Amino acid sequence: MPTIKDVALKAGVSVTTVSRVLNNRGYLSEGLKKKVLLAMDELNYRPNELARSLSRSRSNIIGLIIPHVSHPFFGELTGYIEEHAYRNGCKLLLCNSWQDKHKELEYIDMLRSSRVDGIIMGSHTLEVEAYQQMNLPLVTFDRQISPDIPYVCSDNYLGGQLATTLLIEKGCRNIAHIGGHPGLNILSGLRAEAFADTAAAHHVQHTLLHTDDNSFDVAAYERLLAQLFREQPGIDGIFAGSDMIAAYALKACMERGRRVPGDVRIVGYDGIALRNMLGLPLSTIRQPIEAMGKLAVELIIRQVHGESVSAEYILPVELEEGATT
Repeated sequence: MPTIKDVALKAGVSVTTVSRVLNNRGYLSEGLKKKVLLAMDELNYRPNELARSLSRSRSNIIGLIIPHVSHPFFGELTGYIEEHAYRNGCKLLLCNSWQDKHKELEYIDMLRSSRVDGIIMGSHTLEVEAYQQMNLPLVTFDRQISPDIPYVCSDNYLGGQLATTLLIEKGCRNIAHIGGHPGLNILSGLRAEAFADTAAAHHVQHTLLHTDDNSFDVAAYERLLAQLFREQPGIDGIFAGSDMIAAYALKACMERGRRVPGDVRIVGYDGIALRNMLGLPLSTIRQPIEAMGKLAVELIIRQVHGESVSAEYILPVELEEGATT
């Protein structure tokens, strides 16, 4: 493996000059920079990022911990976070926790050992103290941990209101919400709260069903939908806590001969790209996924630079009506 000394020898400069080129420090002529970069290319030299981070205050690496990278929402979010991190000269270190507390703790230790500049948390299995002890710039999605740790989320309550109101305005009188477990203490639970409040205010019969602690178990979606149609055969409207759950609701209706939107109307949440590939484009509450990813990166960078940031960032949502309502 070529070393920095080999690069210096090849370029005919000092090791200090090569280091200055790598770290973009001090004045260097364009000719000298090109000379060093050409030597690096010819030797196929790749600097050790961890070693470089030890000699400076930043590693230019951001850690991201999410529950399931295969989930369409987190897949899209990860893509935007990576894009905006790259635009800001940073690389992304991705960790897939599968909502496993021990795995999440191991990833946090690994990210700290890798001297990342900060961590974006989309997985929430740990207690508050574990986050507070990280001693790193931190941003969370959909969970309010403390007044000192910024979080990013969409306006979950308004989204729940918009979805439920749409179902009611379309004539639904027996509606259901299927979402994640309320015990997870995440802000997306406000979608269910808004559903119940709005349905009660309009005196509409309503049912709330939720998954267990694993909010991403697709088999659980099918079990809940089977339970819903069994216990509420007259159900005529479903507000799903995600577009994925809404897609399974559409599938369940088709399997039971229930016409959508003739017999049952369905509204999802997220606004993922896949919602338009289901035969019937889903009506949904669209989160600003790209804006959320960009903001999370910006908040990490601002904390790294010692800037103060607010604790709460709630981004607006939009109702996008498709063919399922």
